[in-house]
Amino acid sequence: MEATKQPANPSPAAEYLECERWLVFILMMFTGGYFGAFTYTLRGGVFCNAQTGNFVLLAMSLGNQNWGQALYLLIPITAYCLGAFISELLPNQVKKLRLFRWDTLLVMIEMGVVIFLGFLPESAPVQITQILINLICSMQYNTFRQAQGIPMATTFCTNHIRQVGVFLCKASRHPGESRAHLKRSGIHLGMLASFVAGGTLSTILCHILLGKAIWFSLIPLGIVLFDLLYADLKKEKGKLDQIPHGH
Repeated sequence: MEATKQPANPSPAAEYLECERWLVFILMMFTGGYFGAFTYTLRGGVFCNAQTGNFVLLAMSLGNQNWGQALYLLIPITAYCLGAFISELLPNQVKKLRLFRWDTLLVMIEMGVVIFLGFLPESAPVQITQILINLICSMQYNTFRQAQGIPMATTFCTNHIRQVGVFLCKASRHPGESRAHLKRSGIHLGMLASFVAGGTLSTILCHILLGKAIWFSLIPLGIVLFDLLYADLKKEKGKLDQIPHGH
């Protein structure tokens, strides 16, 4: 998805669904940073937002003949794969209900997982949190794909960093179009800033509230849920069959 060529002239904003709006992606990006800092600070020193690190550790475990660790790493990797599978399978089923969109249901699921994790005692196995965060981050990554025509990833930053560099280069090479390229670069910088803000706040609150710090992520998720529910039930009630761009 992230290798998709970005359109030179995105379509007018009116063509996009509420689940593709900038505000939704900024808040989901904030949440992604929040989850990453939470699991690293309190739940095993790992990042559950993406799986590159786990594959590196898997390769190292195989190289060191640490078979037990290698087998264990297949658990979060499988959980991430399962999240992608679920997020591909359920949208059509949800659409048949004609109540709300899959994007909206996903945010509900995320909030349910967050509430559950906040009630876990500090003595609970960290793997419970790791696997559940792997699962919901995978579904979030696969569901929220484009923000008003621009490919996005809301659970990690690699593509955003790349796009900042790409559009800064284009701005320098094509002075006549530099304003548009700098704007695109600024959009990705904004997403990175939101991710960092989420991670920063998460780290601070983890030291104060421990595991219950994860409940703070209910605030941005709740804002997104209210926005998407209003769109599904009122503003975009007749567009429940419309597929978001990038799917």
